[in-house]
Amino acid sequence: MSDQRLVLYTDDFWISPYVFTCFVGLHEKSLEFEAHPVALQRKEQLEPGYRDRSITGRVPSLDHAGFRVAESSAIIEYVDEVFPPPRHARLLPEPPKERARARQVMSWLRSDLLALREERPTTTMFYERARAPLSAEGREAAEKLVRVADLLLKDGAVSLFGDWSIADADLGFMLHRLLLNGHDVPPKVRRFAEAQWDRPSVMAFVKRERPPLVPY
Repeated sequence: MSDQRLVLYTDDFWISPYVFTCFVGLHEKSLEFEAHPVALQRKEQLEPGYRDRSITGRVPSLDHAGFRVAESSAIIEYVDEVFPPPRHARLLPEPPKERARARQVMSWLRSDLLALREERPTTTMFYERARAPLSAEGREAAEKLVRVADLLLKDGAVSLFGDWSIADADLGFMLHRLLLNGHDVPPKVRRFAEAQWDRPSVMAFVKRERPPLVPY
C-alpha cells in the first residue's frame, strides 16, 4: 500500500497554513505526489464529490490509493506511520515526551492566536502586505506567540527538539506572519524562523507560482 499513488488536495492560491504543513511533510518524506487544487472561492470543497470522500469537506485532504483523510494533523500522523523511518524521514519526534510537545505546539497554533491570524492572514505573506497596525488584541496574540517560541527554544537553536520536526515548520510559518509584515521579534526567535523558511521543502511551497488572488 505504501508505494501507491498520493494526491494532495490543496487550496487554489497556496496560502493555507494547513496545506503548507502537508506539502512540507510530503516533501520531507521524499514522497512523490500529485497536487490537486480545490477552488474554495467557488466552494468546490462542498460539492458532494469532494465533500463526501473527504468526510468533512475540508482542505487539505490526502488520497492514498483510494483512502482519503482530511485535517492536516491527521494527514501528518498518517504519512509518518505509513512511510516510516529509516526509508523516510521522521516528521514527529520519536521520544514520547517530545512527540507530545510537538503535537501540543501544532494543536495550539491551530486553535489560538485568532486575532493574529485575522489581522495578519496568509494573504499578507504571499500577496499584499498588511497596512493597518495590529489592534490591541492582535498585539497581545503576537506577544503570546513570541513568548511561547522564546520559552520553547534553547539559545542558538534552529529546531525545537534537536532534530527537525514538522512542528518547527508550523511554528516558523506562524512567526512569518509577523516577520514578513515588518514586525520585530527577538533575535533568537528570528533566527529559528528564518532557518525554517530556508529549508528546501518550505522554499518549494513559498516559491510556488500563484494565480491572482480571489477573496473567499
